[in-house]
Amino acid sequence: MMIKTDILVVGSGPAGGTAAKYAAAKGASVTIIERRPKVGVPVRCGELIPSAEEISGMFPNAGDITSLFDMPDNLKVREIEGIKLVDPKGRERLLDFTGYTTDRDRFDRHLISEAEKEGAELITGCLFKNTENGKAITSVGEIEYKIIIGADGPGSKVARSLGLPRNVNSYPAVTAQASGDFEPYVQMFFGGIAPGAYSWIIPKKGQANVGVGFSPKFTNGTLSDYFEKFRAKHSLRVTTELEGKYVPSEGMLPRLVSGNGMIVGDSAGQVIPVNGGGIPLAIIAGRICGETAADSIADGRSLTEYQNECEKIFRRPLKTAAYNKRMADIFAFGSDRRTGICMKMLGPRRMGNLIRCKRIFP
Repeated sequence: MMIKTDILVVGSGPAGGTAAKYAAAKGASVTIIERRPKVGVPVRCGELIPSAEEISGMFPNAGDITSLFDMPDNLKVREIEGIKLVDPKGRERLLDFTGYTTDRDRFDRHLISEAEKEGAELITGCLFKNTENGKAITSVGEIEYKIIIGADGPGSKVARSLGLPRNVNSYPAVTAQASGDFEPYVQMFFGGIAPGAYSWIIPKKGQANVGVGFSPKFTNGTLSDYFEKFRAKHSLRVTTELEGKYVPSEGMLPRLVSGNGMIVGDSAGQVIPVNGGGIPLAIIAGRICGETAADSIADGRSLTEYQNECEKIFRRPLKTAAYNKRMADIFAFGSDRRTGICMKMLGPRRMGNLIRCKRIFP
């Protein structure tokens, strides 16, 4: 099979779906390829979407994002009323926080359907291998493109083929679904199962997204063992298989553009280092990436303008968040005792700053 397209988007997650939608809306021919047979499956994230107000507070230079996050009500599974941060001894600190949980598979499929309405074409079961002379080598044949967008996750093959930096020091994490009735608060647990480990319960309707992640610097066990310890501790009735992923933890990569290629979302390190949140960033950056690509096709707009816009929006907050994470690694994650002491010293206000990409201290 030989395909020709203006813009090739590799990956059908929130970054890829959004980039494809906005590129196609500007008149470019867009092809999306996804290596899995079905968009959004398996689910490998916490499925939490902060409110537009929360997102604007974290990234004030993003401008008006209201329409960007105007999602159908049927994608909003459960309203969130706050976040409970729990130390190794079970002491809770309640933070004000607004947002909702979603079904990530349906959420991703919605974004792709929006792209398809604008004229983008989706090919599933198509594995990207490499680029060669303006063509993508894939498992279903060659795809000739003018611009390629890598939205293919933390270990991006597109980034590698373009000679762009790759994410380093990513955290491994696993997630699953657990049945039951849960209060309308996200619960974030620090320590308690292993030094440097964190875990979560994110409520949905009649179930919750539950998971565990850890810093390899401080632990040498397996995620499945830590998850089982967490499950038993909270008597969770897990109903799905564990799904794993790696979470970028160093902030946005220094270069996002090379020649006629760009990377976006997890591929670009556009993930909040202290909590692993990436969906809002993927959608914001996806729109910029898609529009820049389409404008480049239409009138020669430089792709570096995508990098420039992302610098203004993300660089400072993510740099602050990455610094906060490094400080936590140094002072808080060596033992449960140190974790508890640090959480007590910071208190709710500074912990709130921590999860919102703000400075902990003046």
